[in-house]
Amino acid sequence: MPRFKIIIQYDGSSFSGWQLQKNRKTVQGEIENALKVISRSKLRIPVHGSGRTDSGVHAYGQVAHFDLDTKLDSSELCNAINSNTAKECKIMSVVEADNDFESRFDARKRWYRYQVYKGSSILYRNQAWLKNDIDFNLLRLVSKTILGEHDFLSFSKYRADQKNTRSIIFESNWKDNESMLTYEIAGNRFLHHMVRYLVGTMVQVSRGQFTIEQFRSLLHEPQKNVQIHRAPAYGLILLRVEYDK
Repeated sequence: MPRFKIIIQYDGSSFSGWQLQKNRKTVQGEIENALKVISRSKLRIPVHGSGRTDSGVHAYGQVAHFDLDTKLDSSELCNAINSNTAKECKIMSVVEADNDFESRFDARKRWYRYQVYKGSSILYRNQAWLKNDIDFNLLRLVSKTILGEHDFLSFSKYRADQKNTRSIIFESNWKDNESMLTYEIAGNRFLHHMVRYLVGTMVQVSRGQFTIEQFRSLLHEPQKNVQIHRAPAYGLILLRVEYDK
């Protein structure tokens, strides 16, 4: 049976996250429902994402795969899915993939962006964290401390069943675009709420509510269930997922 790789863009404010939830509108559920309509199947057609995004988190380039026996070509299948999904969720591309392709386990690098708007604007209320009094130089300085491989237990939602809390960070950089600050981070894997905890704590450092020394201590001496600030979900965007093939 053919396997298809899709790239999805969605407005997270319209969904209760990526993963299927009973009686909740999710991105995974939206696409799976569309596939049932297209295939005229009563059975679930599983769509496997590269990773879960929380309620409110957006995506420019989420990647997923599914198996489907269809006579439609990739372009026709893309149009058919989009015709049966909400306008807040759009399939950007569909390609036939190798039968052993795994959107989650084959991913080598994931890119996220977080947006912080320095001011008050209703235009950004669902796409950026509205914050003032931020020292940009401190933001950039603290962001560089996480480059490389570290244990991010302190900067994630604790799970007793998760034994490995290490990640490799390839890119960690803040940019100042006048009123909008953007943070881009790339890593081989991200723990639950990891980017939001990192951003929230960096912003605390930049506003003098937390020190760089305290930040480094949490990084080098990992602790579970640390009481630090978590940035809101609506400022976070999954940019893209990279693969070797």
